[in-house]
Amino acid sequence: MGPAEYSTRGTVAVITLNNPPVNGLGHALRRGIVDGLDRAAADPGVKAVVLAGAGKSFSAGADIREFGTPQMTADPSLHAVIQAVEASPKPVVAAIHGVAMGGGLELALACHYRVAASNAQVALPEVKLGLLPGAGGTQRLPRAVGLETALNMIVSGTTVSAAQLEGTRLFDAVGEGDVVERAAALAETVADRRPLPLLRDLAIAHPSAEGFLAFARGAVGTVSRGYPAPRRCVDALAAAASQPFEEGLRVERDLFLSLLGTTESRALRHAFFAERAAAKIADVPEDTEVRPIRSAAVIGAGTMGGGIAMNFANAGIPVTVLEAERARLDQGIATIRKSYEGSARKGKLTSAQAEERMGLIRPTLSYTDVASADIVVEAVFEDMAVKQAVFKTLDETMRAGAILASNTSTLDLDALARSTRRPADVIGTHFFSPAHVMKLLEVVRGAATGKDVLATVMGLARTIKKTAVVSGVCDGFIGNRMLEPYLRQSLLLLEEGALPAQVDRALESFGMAMGPFRMNDLAGNDIGWSIRKRRYREHPETGRSLIADRLCEQGRFGQKTGAGWYRYEAGRRDALPDPAVDEMIVTDSRERGVARRRIAEDEIVDRCVLALVNEGAKILEEGIAQRASDVDLVYLAGYGFPPFRGGPMFYADTVGLTTVVRRMKGFGWTPAPRLARLAGEGQTFNRS
Repeated sequence: MGPAEYSTRGTVAVITLNNPPVNGLGHALRRGIVDGLDRAAADPGVKAVVLAGAGKSFSAGADIREFGTPQMTADPSLHAVIQAVEASPKPVVAAIHGVAMGGGLELALACHYRVAASNAQVALPEVKLGLLPGAGGTQRLPRAVGLETALNMIVSGTTVSAAQLEGTRLFDAVGEGDVVERAAALAETVADRRPLPLLRDLAIAHPSAEGFLAFARGAVGTVSRGYPAPRRCVDALAAAASQPFEEGLRVERDLFLSLLGTTESRALRHAFFAERAAAKIADVPEDTEVRPIRSAAVIGAGTMGGGIAMNFANAGIPVTVLEAERARLDQGIATIRKSYEGSARKGKLTSAQAEERMGLIRPTLSYTDVASADIVVEAVFEDMAVKQAVFKTLDETMRAGAILASNTSTLDLDALARSTRRPADVIGTHFFSPAHVMKLLEVVRGAATGKDVLATVMGLARTIKKTAVVSGVCDGFIGNRMLEPYLRQSLLLLEEGALPAQVDRALESFGMAMGPFRMNDLAGNDIGWSIRKRRYREHPETGRSLIADRLCEQGRFGQKTGAGWYRYEAGRRDALPDPAVDEMIVTDSRERGVARRRIAEDEIVDRCVLALVNEGAKILEEGIAQRASDVDLVYLAGYGFPPFRGGPMFYADTVGLTTVVRRMKGFGWTPAPRLARLAGEGQTFNRS
């Protein structure tokens, strides 16, 4: 059997797309579709054709395994397949179940008729890769569902159920039952109808298309800063509304090609592939046997512990939450309930779903109640002695084969593992706050961590809908280790002449979700202070962050205390510049004998972002991260780095590593060995 299976049901030929896992439209499948159409056209016993998908989907579009290979553009292209479908002398009916996305939906739009399962999902998500639909999607979809609906779908890239679009020209039938059987029945009914209906022949009806599109341009322009694709999507739809079909196709193709070469699209595609690459671990085979995770436990019911517990409950995994004191336990469970009730009020969950999830969370004060869990996550105070004591107790308590995980964000995982008699079962699971919202999960592999334990936790990450990246053991792992020089530069900038609002404004203009000082105020300045004090003890030879320490000595821990680098008014989260902090910064410079100067925003961005790059290069050199794209993914998923810049290492590639090295030397820095070497060889961090 090939990737396009040909069979007949009476007078109907069925071409089944069979390219697991999602019937990606690779070259062999494209060729198979065209061959199947030719075979059906030549068979006098065949009156109509059904296009269907094997497995769980119709087609999710392009086959990502072919990206960057000659097969991606080999003839027949998707355009050629679509032309063959439209030109078929016999009616072609699409039988859509599961998903029809991107090129998969564009293929269905070319068919003469479409039948869908009610729960089928359709989308044109190309905008999420910095592109627009390039095989007629911007021209056919508005003819099928109307200009406004098409614009909303294409500009956002969101998925819509077939049931929501029932009654539009997109579907001739939406319902329950075997979709192929229903499509075949329709094919028999329409076998002799002529002319064959084509979406391209329909007019786009809209009472005031020109005014609507003008409004859409303004709205999209406001919300798409840094992303050209949404605005180009509107341009393509405008061509659909005002130009003949073939001219609209030409405009769409030109716009698609113009986006394909943009840095923004390259960055978004890099992020897309980075997430898939991160799941591959060089020395852990994909068929490694994993341990079943049917139940979980969390030690600590604070902000992190409660959020981690919610991840398990959200995935349907029963979880026991342990605390040392009844008051803290009750408070933690109450906070979880409040969060679920808030989600229910906002319509994100039903009340029944909220109660079901609460029912999966079992509070306890006894280690005996967590002993049978398949995985336990320690989420107590970030102190080595405290965590080692917890791990010694877990070692004595947990059943054989249980995974012992730590949520530590900076501490030595190997030291924790050595406090047990089962270091192969110990692994780091560094969640990011709020743990039930943030996507990133740093999976920290200790020197003794078992391959099956690592594979199990990586699979668990998918189950709880996290973006997992493997890190080796070092102070701060990937993310927080890189954050330290980033924050150090932001503090040096204050000493030399900048103020918090200026630094934050420059980095937010660059695209960071939040500047370093607003970020610290949100997270709590006391957290960084605690880490700094530990590092001062361990490395007394290093300098101290006097301004940051003075801030904390005054109790200015951020939003939770109403004052940090900024001041905060009751009931509001607006970061308001505080003259008292500005005066403290200026006084500190004067006491140090530093002549303050005007600092340009470009210098702020370069010093902070290139500090990330340099530390990332050291992490790669040491083997803490497997690949540069893993470093990028950490910062995209967990630290608010702008997706349209692709992550720190990809950003350095776009700037040019020779330029990066020159700028660093201009600041008096020593570039990391890997960075200097790659620059000297004319190479990049991300070679593909």
